[in-house]
Amino acid sequence: MDPGASSPEKQDKENLVGIKSKGLGVCGWILFSLSLLLMIITFPISIWMCLKIIKEYERAVVFRLGRIQAQKAKGPGLILVLPCVDVFVKVDLRTVTCNIPPQEILTRDSVTTQVDGVVYYRIYSAVSAVANVNDVHQATFLLAQTTLRNVLGTQTLSQILAGREEIAHSIQTLLDDATELWGIRVARVEIKDVRIPVQLQRSMAAEAEATREARARVLAAEGEMNASKSLKSASMVLAESPIALQLRYLQTLTTVATEKNSTIVFPLPMNVLEGIAGISYDDNHKKVPKKA
Repeated sequence: MDPGASSPEKQDKENLVGIKSKGLGVCGWILFSLSLLLMIITFPISIWMCLKIIKEYERAVVFRLGRIQAQKAKGPGLILVLPCVDVFVKVDLRTVTCNIPPQEILTRDSVTTQVDGVVYYRIYSAVSAVANVNDVHQATFLLAQTTLRNVLGTQTLSQILAGREEIAHSIQTLLDDATELWGIRVARVEIKDVRIPVQLQRSMAAEAEATREARARVLAAEGEMNASKSLKSASMVLAESPIALQLRYLQTLTTVATEKNSTIVFPLPMNVLEGIAGISYDDNHKKVPKKA
């Protein structure tokens, strides 16, 4: 293999910003010298046109005769721009909010929904943002829309409604990897709203109501079963002590009397009736006259 030949990977890297650019050449140095001479001749008037102020949150990418002057952007503070040979581009490094408009998406379970979101990103390499892409903000905006549709298209409606955080993290990872060559770092991705058709909303509401009713019936049946077990245990306790049943009668009467009822039904044992009326009953529950 020829040592002087460059590999495809190396050529791709050289096409991107980050590799030292070549020199200006003879003509370039002549034009540079003339521009510097012009600035000196017109001094101090030219100094006000050549000095530029770069704010704290900005960086300046300077092109000298069409070539990037340095690997790293200049600023903040004062920078010197030579007339006729230097052109500079300001880049804002603050976090940018990108609102994704509602996207009509067909989920994996064939449900049409509209989903919108928001992406927070910032430029960490001003040189890459200027030299590697025409319009970095427009490119990021379109890529965010496409990534949102592609990711949500592989999910079902229930997964979208229940796993917003996982989906947002997946979108953030894909965007961060795709925009790395543009000097973009995605800070956060959020899914704002998921809109579903009205008919589907009614169907989901009916399904949820039916589920709640079924759960309520199961709970009521469990309560009846527990109550029957408690009544069985109470009856066994009362059967062991007959006087306990009489005390229960008195307690019931006390409870009924506090409710201010006009009629109170008082149950009496059959033995009491036999003693008062002189009537007894045989084994077949028939009246038998009391013997003298």
